Amino acid sequence: MLAADPGASIASIAGEAGVDRRTVYRRFASREDLLAAIYAARLTAVEQAIEDARLREAPVAVALHRYVENIITVNRTWPVDLTRMLADEDVRARRDASVHEVDVFLRRATDEGLLRPDLPEGWAGALMPQLMHLVSRQLPRLSAGRAADVVVDTLLNGLGAP
Repeated sequence: MLAADPGASIASIAGEAGVDRRTVYRRFASREDLLAAIYAARLTAVEQAIEDARLREAPVAVALHRYVENIITVNRTWPVDLTRMLADEDVRARRDASVHEVDVFLRRATDEGLLRPDLPEGWAGALMPQLMHLVSRQLPRLSAGRAADVVVDTLLNGLGAP
């Protein structure tokens, strides 16, 4: 609900969940506490997605696909407004640590020849999240695996004909 309407009230969220708003307030003292819990859950899911992808030790192509598939699943499970999420300094620090892990991996992917070395610095790191976000929203009927195929193919081969 918050992804569709960031201003959704606790009462409407409770109603959608099939509980009384007092039940929500017993767990979360305020709307901000609810949002903080959602952001924390998303960050934990992202951290787990990175860990599961084994970005530092798995073969680069395998790790790339696994990471993209995992993040597409996170994006679909936790479709929150990242701008609001990153306003919190602690949240931003955790997110920056995850971004760093991915940047290290992308340097490895470049060093091992999977990505072109002649692209502007940080280009793959800027493009990949946009592709994952786009496929998560625009192609919801694709499985996470097939959606990852689309993202990885687009990232590695572009849109031009061979």
